[in-house]
Amino acid sequence: MTIIQTIEQLQQIYADVSEASVAKVTRALTPEYRRMIEASPFMALATVGPEGLDCSPRGDAGSCVRVQDTTTLLLPDWRGNNRIDSLLNIVRDPRVALMFLIPGSATAMRVNGRAVISVEPGLLESFEMDGRHPRSVAVITIGEVYFQCARAIMRAGLWDPERFVEVSSLPTPGQLLKAAKAGFDQESYDREWAGRAAATMW
Repeated sequence: MTIIQTIEQLQQIYADVSEASVAKVTRALTPEYRRMIEASPFMALATVGPEGLDCSPRGDAGSCVRVQDTTTLLLPDWRGNNRIDSLLNIVRDPRVALMFLIPGSATAMRVNGRAVISVEPGLLESFEMDGRHPRSVAVITIGEVYFQCARAIMRAGLWDPERFVEVSSLPTPGQLLKAAKAGFDQESYDREWAGRAAATMW
């Protein structure tokens, strides 16, 4: 196996960065970038901490973040598994990276920046959904924002129904848990999951 060990070796393999790849990076949201991010109900949140890296899916009804201004995004933390991996990392290392996906669009949006975790009562209350509030909100300061080339999503056929995987051909959550922990009651978990999720969405 041939391993690249220096930046110079890597740069010899790849062509120069195109003008568009550099020009698209901004330090604040343009009106167009804001429209793209506000159209996204789903994103991946990457964080880093002493134990290593973490990447967590985040989704919401409508936009998954609130745009406070051209350099600030607000990300509510709705109910989940209480592992709080991302939040633990942010408290110790504020660096974050976000990738927003828009159903039907081959263009992804990316944000690199820094975040803090707020539990300001007024802020939590402003995100009320079905009478419930998030337990915290990540306040993200944008360092740079840009759109991602569409090739990856196009190659994957991500939004093409003809390429959707038949869900019944995949392991259920209960089966995944049983494979990780012998003796886990997968049948009860799978039977109760839909109702539990519906009752704890927010």
